[in-house]
Amino acid sequence: MTVHLIGAGPGDPDLLTVRAAELLRSAEVVVSDRPSSDPVVALAPPTAERVLVGKVPAADGRPARRALPQDEVCALLVELGRGGREVVRLKSGDPFVAARGGEEALALRAAGVPFTVVPGLSAGLAAPAFAGIPVHVRQLSRTVTVLAGNSDPEYPGEVDWDALARLGGTIVVLTGRSRIRRIAGWLIAAGMDPLTPVAGISAAGRAGAQETIRGTLAALPPRQDPPVTFVIGAVAALELDWFDGGVARTVEEAGALTPVVPRRRDGVGPTPAPDPASAPAGPASAPTSSDPEAFRAHP
Repeated sequence: MTVHLIGAGPGDPDLLTVRAAELLRSAEVVVSDRPSSDPVVALAPPTAERVLVGKVPAADGRPARRALPQDEVCALLVELGRGGREVVRLKSGDPFVAARGGEEALALRAAGVPFTVVPGLSAGLAAPAFAGIPVHVRQLSRTVTVLAGNSDPEYPGEVDWDALARLGGTIVVLTGRSRIRRIAGWLIAAGMDPLTPVAGISAAGRAGAQETIRGTLAALPPRQDPPVTFVIGAVAALELDWFDGGVARTVEEAGALTPVVPRRRDGVGPTPAPDPASAPAGPASAPTSSDPEAFRAHP
């Protein structure tokens, strides 16, 4: 049998590809990252095993739980792939865009486990579209850069902020909710205009939940509920407002965050300030489990 790495898009089952929906309806195991994917997971047969491997917040009397480490997720997929069942690995957006699907595909190939990839609609494109922001308008932007904004020791190095600021165009930031103030600060320190428009888009495509807040690098959108996608560049000021299920505000209405602008070292550009998100985690009430069985929900 096969492991199918499927892009779930922004979370609305109506935005799945036809192929993704077909594979979900015949799945015997579905591995997903977060409860927000439940409407998509619901397409799987009731008899399918459901495995939730991402971070789960406390809710409705249910305790919080940390995510299964990535190497253990890869090992679990290999184990499931060798078990003779049809396995769907559901990834938010597109499996190969800021979703670690590439790592999982590499692990499956190394283990000799057959897999397929079903591309999905990345939040890097879907979230701006739902907010009425076209990322590419010929008269405003020739380039679109998708940036993984989180801090991760496995990244090959820090972003060349000077080069990114010089490139300009449209910058879409995924997984950057906790670091957007520093990202804005690095871009300003690298020479980008502090009045460059910025839009923060929360819960894109989810009717009744989507929120878009527009500001600038100098006056950033306030903290929003995850998932949040940021758009930086001239197009972020556009408001096509076609989606009736969301609300749009400005930082004048919602409040603003200020960027954290680092001091520069002579000749080497912005100096990244220490990032609280990368500090060692303190005591947590959420249990840590290295046992994949703790993450499984059998029918």
